[in-house]
Amino acid sequence: MQPTLLLLAAGMGSRYGGLKQLDAMGPSGQTMIDYAVEDACRAGFAKVVFVIRKDFEEDFRKQIGDKHAGKIELSYAFQDLHDLPANHTPPEGRTKPWGTAHAVRAARDSITEPFAVINADDFYGREAYAQMAEQLQASGAHSPDPSSEATVKLSACMVGYTLRNTLSPHGMVNRGICELKGDKLQSVQEYTAIGKDADGQLSGENLQNERVPLSAEAVVSMNFWGFTPAIFEPLEVHFEAFLQTRGQEPKSEYYLPSLVDSLIKAGEVECSVLQTESPWFGVTYPEDKARVVECIQKLTDAGVYSL
Repeated sequence: MQPTLLLLAAGMGSRYGGLKQLDAMGPSGQTMIDYAVEDACRAGFAKVVFVIRKDFEEDFRKQIGDKHAGKIELSYAFQDLHDLPANHTPPEGRTKPWGTAHAVRAARDSITEPFAVINADDFYGREAYAQMAEQLQASGAHSPDPSSEATVKLSACMVGYTLRNTLSPHGMVNRGICELKGDKLQSVQEYTAIGKDADGQLSGENLQNERVPLSAEAVVSMNFWGFTPAIFEPLEVHFEAFLQTRGQEPKSEYYLPSLVDSLIKAGEVECSVLQTESPWFGVTYPEDKARVVECIQKLTDAGVYSL
């Protein structure tokens, strides 16, 4: 069974200052999404589901979707602030959706096969897509029989990168810091405002708003996950629990790493970590763009890409 790529493109990019998903990064105006679709096609993905906001669907289809329509099956899902479990409504004044787990939930009616999740504005590297596709095809081949009464953990996987290779010299970043046992993920905790302090120590803020030191060699999640469709049922349960406790906060978000961490702690999922030598780069701040453009140009000159 060929896997699907779920591409999260509904974010505004508030720190970047615009819709960086549609910003030209390649030598002929290619976006990060163009490279993601190209790498997915080469790795053996059969379908791409774009999670976007309804209000920029027309521009997105014209600038992104139409150019890939002939090479891979495309589908669209819409992340909407009001798309919530029954009996839940957004608090007055809230304008943003509910984060990456909510974005994945938006595609619950569009996916019936093993799938990978990525951010639309990150460059993950061709080898990472190949590793993920191989893992997802294996998970599809060994999916548990739904008629079986045996209790089987959900399978998941994640591509892991080294923290020092994912920082920006232009400001703080948010990352999911991972704890591993062998190649299995034991926990992943979201840290915000990661950067060097005045004394040169790398640190970040945990979810309790405490600033703590971090290792530059830590394995981090860059939101390149692999799941089977079975993930949608526990996602619904845990997202509703999140809304019960934090749903009335005007800016609370439910992060995908937080969902996986909760499932690991509950013994509901086993998550393999695929550590890769693929390059990662992304644009958090406008000043990051020059480096991304330079890196893509080098890959183009080396013949890796000919889009």
